[in-house]
Amino acid sequence: MSVDRRQFVRLAGTAALGLAAAPAAKLIASQEETASSEVMHEASLPTGEPKTAERWAMVIDLKKCAGHEGCTKCIDACHDSHNVPDFGNDKDEIKWLWKESFGHAFHEQDLDYVSDELKHRPTLMLCNHCDNPACVRVCPTGATWKREDGIVMMDWHRCIGCRYCVVACPYGSRSFNYRDPRPFIDEINEEFPTRMRGVVEKCTFCEELLAKGQMPKCVDACEAGALVFGDLEDPNSNVSQLLHEQFAIRRKPALGTQPEVYYLV
Repeated sequence: MSVDRRQFVRLAGTAALGLAAAPAAKLIASQEETASSEVMHEASLPTGEPKTAERWAMVIDLKKCAGHEGCTKCIDACHDSHNVPDFGNDKDEIKWLWKESFGHAFHEQDLDYVSDELKHRPTLMLCNHCDNPACVRVCPTGATWKREDGIVMMDWHRCIGCRYCVVACPYGSRSFNYRDPRPFIDEINEEFPTRMRGVVEKCTFCEELLAKGQMPKCVDACEAGALVFGDLEDPNSNVSQLLHEQFAIRRKPALGTQPEVYYLV
């Protein structure tokens, strides 16, 4: 069968249109499948009324914590859920929660009249979510900022790794990724973002869980009941009642940062 020039051009154009449409159809189908998968994933996430506060704060009962010597359940729960890597050495260590001796944590305190039980036991430490955070003032990109409810946040996409915040923080609460952390995470939690080499990270009071109506991981994991979290501005909250009933101290209060992590002694 002979085909003239006009018929050939028409057939060629139709074929080209079909070839161009096929990838587009596949792309649309792929996008629909991805969107459907995302909807299913969101539907499977635990939902709850978001927890809100005027001023979040944490109270740590050192005597209760000391009664569970060697326990690291709060640290493990925090690091596992937030994809904190374990490099296996102090030089590259990344830490959101960790323990130091009482004397190191409160070296400005007069330790002469502190009980030996307390003085030599490990003290849990984390970002103090200061009401006047020095880290926020020095960050040139706004990668770290303070929310209205007091939580000092981190945006790892905006962090340029200048480490000004690391130097400014008087509590040693920020860690810098000198290496790619992802190969050093045993089991990645897909519901929380991993970081990359060259950024700073720290505790965020589990803001992603508060948005789902859940408590911070460390609080849930503590079997001793040593960690209490709540609204400092609510007189009926557990943290407010504890601070009214018992004597508490804060780390380096003379610096004027107004930390919102309190220690019952």
